[in-house]
Amino acid sequence: MVTELSKQSSLINSWINELRNIDIQHDRMRFRRNMERIGEIAAFEISKGLEYKEVEIQTPLDKIKVQEIAVQPVITTILRAGVPLFEGILSYLDRADCGFVAAYRKHDANDYFSIKQDYLTCPNIEGRPLIVADPMLATGASLIEAIKDLLTNGTPTQLHIVAAIASRQGVETIEKAYPDAKIWVGAIDEGLTSKGYITPGLGDAGDLSYGEKLQR
Repeated sequence: MVTELSKQSSLINSWINELRNIDIQHDRMRFRRNMERIGEIAAFEISKGLEYKEVEIQTPLDKIKVQEIAVQPVITTILRAGVPLFEGILSYLDRADCGFVAAYRKHDANDYFSIKQDYLTCPNIEGRPLIVADPMLATGASLIEAIKDLLTNGTPTQLHIVAAIASRQGVETIEKAYPDAKIWVGAIDEGLTSKGYITPGLGDAGDLSYGEKLQR
């Protein structure tokens, strides 16, 4: 199932517009905050489909039976670009455990790339919902590699993928690899260049959040 959050008229359209707009996006704090906001909206939507249980709590006046999330999710992201989106999700699902994947595009002299994954840390995800935050779902190659490694830590009850911008091709690639996954994306762009960049897209989410990096 794919949910394109910007298809409904809401503030999320303004946040995505600001992420894309070259006159605004270089305000790094604002760029990160807009990523966080998209994560917050996605977390709220994901929360509707989680399993709940009834618990009893004490108020200052009486006891009351209420609903609570039965099994807390595990929230993960791909460093470094995914951190603001991840923080937005975590700010709403704030009792979750967390995992991190270090993966990047290794570019050659012609600016083509392969996926390099150096590090993964993750709690046990057996029997728990798994949420993976990846702000730019382009080809889907790095995300597939990350999920494959994450799943060595158990079998989740649900798999949710959250992206700010995705290419149509990337979404279809993830659907094929993980047909049971639920994909939550701010906006889907039809274009993907021959070198694997989303168009019109927004540029490099990691650089816009934290500054340009040296290519090695």
